[in-house]
Amino acid sequence: MLPLALAAVAATGGSAALASSASAATGTLNGAGSTLVAPLEQEWASAFQTRTGITVNYQAVGSGTGITDVSQRLVDFGASDAPLTPTQAAGCHSCVQIPWALSATGVGYNVPGVGNRLRLNGPTLAKIYLGQITTWNNSAIQKLNPGVRLPNLKITPIYRSDGSGDTYAFTNYLSDVSGTWRSKVNFATSVQFPTGVGQKGNSGVTAALQSTSGGIAYIAVSYLIAHKIPAVAIQNQAGKFEYPNLANIENAAQTVKQVPAGNALHIVDPPKSAKIAYPISTFTYVIAPQGAKQAGLLRQFINYDLTTGQHFGASLDFAPIPKIVLKAAKSAVGGI
Repeated sequence: MLPLALAAVAATGGSAALASSASAATGTLNGAGSTLVAPLEQEWASAFQTRTGITVNYQAVGSGTGITDVSQRLVDFGASDAPLTPTQAAGCHSCVQIPWALSATGVGYNVPGVGNRLRLNGPTLAKIYLGQITTWNNSAIQKLNPGVRLPNLKITPIYRSDGSGDTYAFTNYLSDVSGTWRSKVNFATSVQFPTGVGQKGNSGVTAALQSTSGGIAYIAVSYLIAHKIPAVAIQNQAGKFEYPNLANIENAAQTVKQVPAGNALHIVDPPKSAKIAYPISTFTYVIAPQGAKQAGLLRQFINYDLTTGQHFGASLDFAPIPKIVLKAAKSAVGGI
């Protein structure tokens, strides 16, 4: 049984050009959005302020609110784990979308006696969130977990009540693996869940899961690590049950062979050629207006995050951005 990856990497050193150009810089940037990226963004902001004197304030209010806030120019940048839809892109009025981090949406559970030995496949997970499988000792779950004593305990699905990139990734996965889910619910940053309990933000979902015996919830992996919540091993298209460890997230991202215009990337439920991929891996994006008053500061901050800042990721289960994606991201920064 593999635990979540916890290898810490110290973030030291960095671009001499960045330090030189920003050594005398002052100012403040305000951002809002994704709760998935919030733990990493906090590390970025602290280190960036130490190096440059520039303050970065960030509110973890969910991807949907982040997109709305930057579209209305209430903040200097938004953050979302879901790429902009065409309607959102139009409403943002010339915004640049840049992939700046790579992680995963894990599936945590609170099932007494099971420990960290739970496996699920996509169709079974979809049936749980559709309300078609309602107890942990259901035969479909037991078949996937031979040798594990599953209790006759009610399953309580927990989901995000706010607009969320984690919801986007999770429901995107369920739509890929379940025709019933696709036809009844589909995927978006906010959907109508057929059953379960809604909570706001990864913090709210995490707290609800910890207090709910029999609960199951999709949560950004860094929160699972921080709260020592066991993660489900989910079956990928190669037939292997994988955890959201760094190597498995990286393997999913290796399926990206080219970056489309607009930088919207899809690595959920990758093909079976990605043999050890964790199937709910996801890029997360910074969204910034073109020609913003704070454009210079934004470029400095995002370039830092894409370079030196990547070293903060490993301890939070954020994998390095693949070179092909990094190249496109750096190019997009110039469009701010």
